[in-house]
Amino acid sequence: MKTTLFALLLSGHLMAAALPNYTVKDYSHLIGMNGFSDNLLKIHFKLYEGYVKNANDLLVKLQTVADNSYEYGALKRRFGWEFDGMRLHELYFGNLGGNGTLDKKSALYSAITSQFGNYEKWKKDFIATGSMRGIGWAVLYLDAEEGRLVNVWVNEHDTGHLAQGRPILIMDVFEHAYMPQYGLDKAKYIEAFFNNIDWSVPAERFGE
Repeated sequence: MKTTLFALLLSGHLMAAALPNYTVKDYSHLIGMNGFSDNLLKIHFKLYEGYVKNANDLLVKLQTVADNSYEYGALKRRFGWEFDGMRLHELYFGNLGGNGTLDKKSALYSAITSQFGNYEKWKKDFIATGSMRGIGWAVLYLDAEEGRLVNVWVNEHDTGHLAQGRPILIMDVFEHAYMPQYGLDKAKYIEAFFNNIDWSVPAERFGE
């Protein structure tokens, strides 16, 4: 029987250094998206690339320091921040590029309407979550244990996630996501975000 990568990792026969680096994903197809200037997107892509680079660099550095050192602990904590920054941006860019319309025949639409009363009530709550003061993320999570949908505020990248929660829809509300184009008008940015959601992606995430 062919030995799996996972089994090799568990057995200790494959060193972490043998794993491939995280790679930057290409979201250039979003250039030209209505409501998002090319400059805003290019700045955001560059910032995302930084998270990928930093996550890779930290994995290398962690192999060079003693595991009982202060530096080891600091690097370990930082890795979670860089890794989540990478993945959250990928989820965010991944659910953009559509026409903002959720198929009313989809299982996700049915779940939203049954749990929130109707789509507009859910949307109002999601917008209120994203409009909170501070920097962070607004995330529609599926609590797979109960099948419940919850709109959640994630502060920073690695603080506030729901344990075992599955991210369905992600909106970046860090200042870099909107201020280069919209200044302090976060509401206008959120409107542009909703107009460009590719709902087929969250629907697929929900149905996994």
